[in-house]
Amino acid sequence: MTIEQFESLSLTFGLTLLISYMFFIIWQLARESKAGKLGTFILFLVLAAGIAEFLGKEILQYFLGL
Repeated sequence: MTIEQFESLSLTFGLTLLISYMFFIIWQLARESKAGKLGTFILFLVLAAGIAEFLGKEILQYFLGL
């Protein structure tokens, strides 16, 4: 395994764990603050927008060959 492959695998695995932990934090925050359905939806929507931006950047880099 080369350093590039290890870094790519580590980044993918690490970000997956980080995003999962962030979902858990947002869920717990919404539950403890009694945000309700709309508040919880907005919290998760903002988190999902950030994740979508990161994934979109990776997809564009792949297709543009950067």
